[in-house]
Amino acid sequence: MKQILLPLMLVASIMMLNACKEKKQSEDIITDRYVPKVTQDPIAMEQDRQDSHATWQGKNYQITIERVPDDSLAMVADENGQKYIDNRIILTIRQDNGSTFFHRSFTKASFASYVDEVFSRNGLLASIRFDEVDNAGLEFNVVVGMPDAIDDLYMPLEMTIDRQGGIRIERDNDMDMRDYDNVDELNDDDL
Repeated sequence: MKQILLPLMLVASIMMLNACKEKKQSEDIITDRYVPKVTQDPIAMEQDRQDSHATWQGKNYQITIERVPDDSLAMVADENGQKYIDNRIILTIRQDNGSTFFHRSFTKASFASYVDEVFSRNGLLASIRFDEVDNAGLEFNVVVGMPDAIDDLYMPLEMTIDRQGGIRIERDNDMDMRDYDNVDELNDDDL
């Protein structure tokens, strides 16, 4: 028994000495390395053209909406400093006989009094789309959105062109304003 006990005590002593030995600390620091995003040249949305037809007050109308990135407009930037070129949207409504009923160029400034300061300063005019004909006139959906999150963070507006060519604009409560339930909580640091 002494023969077995002695080697076991020796092994236990060696293990205890090794356990008590000071371990060498590694100088490697394991963490995610911050890599700042490198901004590119200003980004522009694609040029776009939408053609629609509508029958209104017994007449047929051809509706053309053209979105053109316009570098003469003030650029906007996201939280990383990436610059974006804002858009100019030209809306033309022609009657069947070829005469122009309505023709106007819109920029984000055209809708400044209908969007809050955050969108006015940091957003861009993303789109105008024909929606429907109703008793008041021809209705269009207008979107002013954040350039890096237009699908998720935008201010929807409704624009109506009446029979005299007058314009009525209001916030569109029917469209879903995803991720933008409380505008007062957003500030420049959030964008």
